[in-house]
Amino acid sequence: MPRHVAIIMDGNGRWAKQRGRPRTAGHREGVKSVRAVVEESVRRGVETLTLFAFSSENWRRPRTEVNILMELFMTALRSEARRLNENGVCLRVIGERGAFPEKLQQRIAEAEALTADNTRLNLQVAANYGGRWDIVQAVRQLALDVQAGWLDPSQIDERRLADRLSFPDLPEPDLFIRTGGEQRLSNFVLWQSAYSELYFSDVLWPDFDAAAYGQALDDYARRQRRFGLTGDQVEQTVPALVDSCVG
Repeated sequence: MPRHVAIIMDGNGRWAKQRGRPRTAGHREGVKSVRAVVEESVRRGVETLTLFAFSSENWRRPRTEVNILMELFMTALRSEARRLNENGVCLRVIGERGAFPEKLQQRIAEAEALTADNTRLNLQVAANYGGRWDIVQAVRQLALDVQAGWLDPSQIDERRLADRLSFPDLPEPDLFIRTGGEQRLSNFVLWQSAYSELYFSDVLWPDFDAAAYGQALDDYARRQRRFGLTGDQVEQTVPALVDSCVG
């Protein structure tokens, strides 16, 4: 199993349009898929699940849709936080939450506090998040450290930058899933997904159930991750690691 799965939940609007319903109906239906994927992640032993709920570019959508998305976020936090806590799920929201209404920020903080001690699954919801924003805010922190004299520019490396991104305490995504038929990263966890396995599904998000998610996990299990090595090197390294563990 991948330790960390990141998902772009795409296709809500198209799902609703195909059924002659408003786009917001697709967003509401998509909450059921979130629940199914979270439950399947727990069942399969995935450690971290990161869901792209609202990008920093989504503010450009029609105001009515944005408002309903904010309301839906509030409702989901209220209805799902207790369920997550009962199932041992730790919730964290990543992104620039200062742009959200104060009441929503408070609801986020309450849900995070309620589930903070849970260890069965780390559930990250990326809201008002962008991969470029994440890198920029990390660089800004490094610049402030240099300005304060705590850090020399020559000491800046990949590790120091990564330590200032949104989730330095969690593993980087092993598997990056996008539903809805599109095949692009859309500014989601750009730095952290440098070596992620990509999986694109034509299934629209409201129809992406536990079975569809299971197919993605099974596909990942059949892949060989090389990290710059050759296939032969990987095949030689794994038995050696097993022998050392047994010994």
